[in-house]
Amino acid sequence: MSNIIDFPNREQIYDQASLWIARMDRELSAQEQQELSHWLNASEQHRAVLFEMAELWDKMDSLARLADLFQAPQQVSASPHGRKPRFYGAIAASLVLVALVFGWNFSTSQSTSLIAWLHSDQAVVDGVYETAVGEHSNVNLPDGSLLVLNTNSRVVVKYSEGHRLFLLERGELNIEVAHDKNRPLSVVAGNKVVQAVGTAFNVRIRNDNEVALLVTDGKVLVAKQEVQQTIEKIVAERLPATSMAVAKGEKVVLGAQQETIAKADDNEITAQLSWRQGNLVFRGETLEDALVEINRYTSVQFEVIDENIKQERIAGLFKAGDVDGLLAALEQNFNIHNQRIGNNKIRLSAK
Repeated sequence: MSNIIDFPNREQIYDQASLWIARMDRELSAQEQQELSHWLNASEQHRAVLFEMAELWDKMDSLARLADLFQAPQQVSASPHGRKPRFYGAIAASLVLVALVFGWNFSTSQSTSLIAWLHSDQAVVDGVYETAVGEHSNVNLPDGSLLVLNTNSRVVVKYSEGHRLFLLERGELNIEVAHDKNRPLSVVAGNKVVQAVGTAFNVRIRNDNEVALLVTDGKVLVAKQEVQQTIEKIVAERLPATSMAVAKGEKVVLGAQQETIAKADDNEITAQLSWRQGNLVFRGETLEDALVEINRYTSVQFEVIDENIKQERIAGLFKAGDVDGLLAALEQNFNIHNQRIGNNKIRLSAK
């Protein structure tokens, strides 16, 4: 008789907790309630992980309906820096669950001038950084700033004596700006400009007209539309204090029909920035919207041929670019069939 006992590893516990959240969202059968109760009573870690993931995906209402089955775990204390605990380690793709500031618009001539300035001798070249589809990259910059590039992104970085200028040509960047009151840092994305002295924020080009901005520390300034400046002023002067300010925990879509600053809670920020660890988090997006995001990380294209499954809700976390893991989760757990059409196309349908 073997004396070896297999204990589930951390990935397996997250996998199991994710599946229970999905089942609760569609209501548990009597047998499933018994199975969940048994699973929760088997380990304190099971209860802790279930609550952790439910909070991340805003599914605490599902747990509240089952409060008679178990007691909530004790609240985990915050870290010495006041930050909530984060998920560590690789999270399998099978965790994917189907359940559930005013922008300154450059003119064409201004954009041309900016590109010309970047290729001139008037600034010190730090570098051109880019990632391929499915990659992300961390860059420690000479000024002490930390730059993180998401999938299929490209940024040109140049420093002058009085300014730090980043031209995001495509994709998404996250930056922790080293404080330097004498040299503000400006990110130009599309036809929008965001400027900071020492802070942290995320910029993503969504399309030709829209740029998403999320601030995670400090505040940034965004020039008002009526402000008209030359490229030389951008790289030599700060934006005026009267410019729109976007502060920590706030977000805005520049170029949108309504450029309204909104609050972003800790869970939303964690989800939006999960790509920095090579993960994607969905918190109730439709399958259709989730596939748009997934397509950023792979050359494979998805086609959904059954309209009724396009509105299925996604809640979960999986490895960016792991198409096989995604397909397995959809097929095995949620009756969504896949068919490969050639090398770069997958057709999804209801079973």
